[in-house]
Amino acid sequence: MKPSLVLFALVLSAAPFGLLTPPAFGQVPNLNSQAVCNARDGDARLMHSVPLQSVAECVQDEDNARQQLGAVWASTSVVIRNRCESDGRTLGTTSYLDLLACIQIAEDEKSGPKQATGKP
Repeated sequence: MKPSLVLFALVLSAAPFGLLTPPAFGQVPNLNSQAVCNARDGDARLMHSVPLQSVAECVQDEDNARQQLGAVWASTSVVIRNRCESDGRTLGTTSYLDLLACIQIAEDEKSGPKQATGKP
């Protein structure tokens, strides 16, 4: 099966859950923050643990991350954007926070190691 067909199948399989809709070319993906946060909350309850934050706080964090992502998305290479989206889908963790962190890490890696100044 061609990689593009696999990607298409993954996108289609996520769409019924309302977590991901395919992005318009060059635009930030349209994720359902409420569904992402509800899923996280449900996962925590399933594991009999206390959620780290309320669903409302999670949605607010996701909305803030989407705004930050919007500021860097167009200037981020397509290769990095595609890798971050693919990683999120593969791991089942696609969220704005995850995409933003992935892009930030990739940009840090791209810039190379920081030079030590010799100062404490």
